[in-house]
Amino acid sequence: MTVNWRNVGLFGAMALVLVLVAALQSWQLALTILNMSLISAIMALGVNMQWGYAGLFNVGIMGFTAVGGLAVVLIGVPPVTEAWAVGGLGAILGVLLGIATIFGAMIVYQRMAPGRLRGAAIVAVVVVGWIVARYFFAPATQAIQAVNPASEGFLGGLGLPVILAWPVGALFAAAAAWMVGKVSLGLRSDYLAIATLGISEIIIAVLKHERWLARGVNNVTGIPRPVTRPVDLQPQPWVQELAARLGWTVSETAAILSALGYTALFAIVLGALIWLAEKALNSPWGRMMRAIRDNETAARAMGKNVTKRHLNIFILGSAVCGLAGAMMVSLDGQLTPVSYEPLRFTFLIWVMVIVGGSGNNWGSVLGAMAIWFLWVQAEPAGRAFMDFVTSWMHEDSGLRAHLLVQSAHTRLIIMGTALLLMLRFAPRGLIPER
Repeated sequence: MTVNWRNVGLFGAMALVLVLVAALQSWQLALTILNMSLISAIMALGVNMQWGYAGLFNVGIMGFTAVGGLAVVLIGVPPVTEAWAVGGLGAILGVLLGIATIFGAMIVYQRMAPGRLRGAAIVAVVVVGWIVARYFFAPATQAIQAVNPASEGFLGGLGLPVILAWPVGALFAAAAAWMVGKVSLGLRSDYLAIATLGISEIIIAVLKHERWLARGVNNVTGIPRPVTRPVDLQPQPWVQELAARLGWTVSETAAILSALGYTALFAIVLGALIWLAEKALNSPWGRMMRAIRDNETAARAMGKNVTKRHLNIFILGSAVCGLAGAMMVSLDGQLTPVSYEPLRFTFLIWVMVIVGGSGNNWGSVLGAMAIWFLWVQAEPAGRAFMDFVTSWMHEDSGLRAHLLVQSAHTRLIIMGTALLLMLRFAPRGLIPER
């Protein structure tokens, strides 16, 4: 296999940029950018599977990422014993009855002949099911939320090793994708976009308002981490010796070592996903997916079940996004539902895929690293630029104060400009699809 030295050079340039950040700013900042770049690369890889392989337009990345983050709370956080005692069974029973109501309505819809009687039966099942589920669910959740609401007020999780939440997050996202796909795939592409956007907003609304599940807007903090925390590394003698040899502070050394641990874990996961994605893309299955993407009519004429294949790739890509969401919450050590915004978890990921090169897995990785670097560095660069431009103005100048305050929006200007330039001069991305 021939080596594409242009692509190697692009990744080398990205590595050089990170080294310069470490040398001119700090190693901790460089590793933070790298770790978030690796997580973003995994999200971009999931979107690239959907769009680059099959042409599916998913604008609900935020929701699938949040579902993966929720898995970390449900798996890694210790259970709140008192909350389970006062309302755990009631809450679970209420949820199960709600699910049973939905399936009951579906069975009535399938078994009965169309007509007013079927409509009345569906309404009856939904109303009765809602009343019964509410009877158990409402008092149980109120009792749960009343348990030490300042720091708890939720059921907690299973208390298992947090790294087990990563595959569970992928499964949660895959289940949500299956529900969306069963409803909207096979229809026009804009229906899929609307459905994914809607389900992502519903997921975020549930995370914000169902406090018994994950504390809602009160956030879940102190989540166990897969890598030793810096504060736990500082007392270690070998860490103190290493800090003395390098001439760094103990706290800085511990933070860098902890960040390196995350880098190793994330790199292993990304490497495994890239290897699997490349194998799949270059297999008969991958060629079939690209044939469906390029001409659905011809693929159907060849006997391919396009809707089923679309569902498969949609579930697969969403599962990868859920995995990335679980990894991000593990890195942060907290779940904050208000932080899930379309700008960060949908628009930015799409920019990464487009800039990197739609349909190329390595392009998605490179695009994620380049765009995340710009996203982090654009605001301080804009501030420095505004400081330079307004340096001749008086300190009490209203125009100077206004420009300095508005410098935070430089990030959005730079991201939009970068996307426009790429679409104009390199519409196929930095590493185009072969």
